[in-house]
Amino acid sequence: MGIGQYIKEIGRGKDGARPLTRAQAADLFGQVLDGTVTDLEVGAFCLAMRIKGETPEEMAGFLDATHARLQRLPASNRPVVVLPSYNGARRLPVLTPLLALLLAREGIPVLVHGTATESSRVFASEVLQALDIQEGVATSKIAPGEVRFVPTATLCPGLKRLLDVRRLVGLRNPAHSLVKLMSPCEGDHWVVGSYTHPEYAASMAATFALTRANAMLLRGTEGEPVADPRRTPQMLGFVAGEQLALQEAQAGPLSTLPHLPGAIDADSTAQFTRSVLAGAVPVPGPIAIQVEHILRLVLPQ
Repeated sequence: MGIGQYIKEIGRGKDGARPLTRAQAADLFGQVLDGTVTDLEVGAFCLAMRIKGETPEEMAGFLDATHARLQRLPASNRPVVVLPSYNGARRLPVLTPLLALLLAREGIPVLVHGTATESSRVFASEVLQALDIQEGVATSKIAPGEVRFVPTATLCPGLKRLLDVRRLVGLRNPAHSLVKLMSPCEGDHWVVGSYTHPEYAASMAATFALTRANAMLLRGTEGEPVADPRRTPQMLGFVAGEQLALQEAQAGPLSTLPHLPGAIDADSTAQFTRSVLAGAVPVPGPIAIQVEHILRLVLPQ
């Protein structure tokens, strides 16, 4: 055992590194998740992949290993929408809970999963707590109209450990992309994946296609899986891996700005979310459009 032979292949620098096959990537990542390799090997893997970048085949292998180890939620009575929430709020409020509750209002079971990856941001878990939605279990199915938040450590402790490496070395690793692609539910479900930088759009789309996923992909708000409330982003759909163009990106200058809370703390964001759900404040246009596209994907006529 050990991943030294894989590190030798991926650690030759940007131009000399060789990609792994899907099976090799699954073997490597499985050992990392199982904690059977040393901290030095984990660090070497993270740095090598940060320099080389992941291919879709490698990411598919990483997902294979992760799915084999996930505590997956049982199938629900209706298709589940999965919202991976890992970036949190830096300048804009984190409106992933609002998206989740808007979908739940339409009778959709919604799973939000995530963990705090930095110390200086406000995370969806904090907003959900302020909305009286506590951490849930992964052992029972999600009811129609329910929003459940399940921490990453509950789904896969090894994955949480790998995400925490960023706090030590200050660099992302493949786990930060993987959590936005993985499928923590059995049965019919749809993953809403998001990216922060345009270069990740092509690789994430290729991975969704390769793994035959049902998904939506967009450039979310500061990396969260919710549309920027100020400007509608491009949105792509994937049905069993087949790509669909759902929404073109809004072009040109903004004519109006949506009403948003003046602060990004959890309590302010929760109060704004309640106001939108009560109809006192309109749903930001781009988020309303995103909800419509998700409903068309999940509940086709």
